[in-house]
Amino acid sequence: MNSRARGVALLSAVCLVAGAVSGRSAFYNLAYLWLGVLIVSFLWSRTALRGVSVRRRPAGSRSQVGRPFEEAISLANRSRIPKLWIELRDQSELPNHRASVVMVGIGAGRERAQLVRTYCTQRGRFRLGPARLHASDPFGLFPVARDVPETHQLVVLPLVTTLPAFPLPSGRLPGGTAVTEPTHQITPNAAGVRDYMPGDSFNRIHWMSTARRRRLIVKEFELDPLGDVWLVLDTCAASQSRRPVDEQARPESPFLPSRISLPPSSLEYGVACAASLAHHFLRQDRSVGLLAYDRLRQSIQPDRGSPQLIRALETLAVLDGAGDTAVEDVLRIEDTHLTRGSMVLVITPSAALGLSTALRRLRNRSLAPVLILLDAASFGAPSDNAALAIEAARAAIPTRVVRCGDALEAALSAPAHFAGLRPAA
Repeated sequence: MNSRARGVALLSAVCLVAGAVSGRSAFYNLAYLWLGVLIVSFLWSRTALRGVSVRRRPAGSRSQVGRPFEEAISLANRSRIPKLWIELRDQSELPNHRASVVMVGIGAGRERAQLVRTYCTQRGRFRLGPARLHASDPFGLFPVARDVPETHQLVVLPLVTTLPAFPLPSGRLPGGTAVTEPTHQITPNAAGVRDYMPGDSFNRIHWMSTARRRRLIVKEFELDPLGDVWLVLDTCAASQSRRPVDEQARPESPFLPSRISLPPSSLEYGVACAASLAHHFLRQDRSVGLLAYDRLRQSIQPDRGSPQLIRALETLAVLDGAGDTAVEDVLRIEDTHLTRGSMVLVITPSAALGLSTALRRLRNRSLAPVLILLDAASFGAPSDNAALAIEAARAAIPTRVVRCGDALEAALSAPAHFAGLRPAA
């Protein structure tokens, strides 16, 4: 009972007292009217949510920054009593997901549905639901509510920018030196044949050799004679910086913006760089791996194909930059696990000069390090990392500089060279 219902009850009591004092039947009639309104409203509210079910049907468990996500929400009335109005208040975590709806006039045995479309602007793992149903009687005297505990998980993949190219310094093979290694995958490089063994796929059988030798012979394959591509993302909390967001500069509506703008955060730019580079090299049928020391060690072994891209993007989607291991220490720990001839792309906003030493050590192990330096000053850091860029240039480490506000397709596709860092505006 809310304050409005208490007011009606008070009116009924006042009319009864007035009728008893004055003896007029009109006061008794009014008292009975108010009392009848209370009883009818109470009974109505008891059935307002009875037989109502909610079904949420998200379009999938994954979406991506810059793409719309759709969810169908339906309310079904399984009872024989029509529902005047029902409000669903959504408690999802997805930003700008306006799934709260009000549906009016749901007849007995009828169902109403609404499609909610949300433009994803932030990567991460988000919860869809729970929700809470609200309804009442026609006079709003006895509001009722019921929880809908159903939830779904949605992973929003990071923004991927299509790179026209990723040029490397002249005189260096893409990915480093030639590497030959047996593999269970079927590749264009057949290295030889051998006898069939239980578990071998039938599409590996070499039929001409089988017919000649009168026993099953299968082909052996090698990886392409190019080194792996390793993406090493710096997620150390001490290295990250973020500029304050100008609330007045934000668009009024988050729906269908002409261009997605990355938050002014070095972590978000680093994640977008790693996602774009993974997409670029996997589209070229290269073998790509990912390494990041976040709260936990995140490592994806090099592989090819669309499933590898999904694995990389899902890992990048949930990184929060709360690691405590500096990127130069990550390279010292992991350098023995990197195959010789691999190309190692280090994405970092760090200013530690020790990183230059770690990159030179990688090169001495026949690896091909490339430094993608996020301009710390442009992200609001109190000091810049120009000294690291100079050291990398002196060591002939290919370097690309990405500043806050830069278009990634232009910054990453530019030839690798040293360019002086300008102070942040």
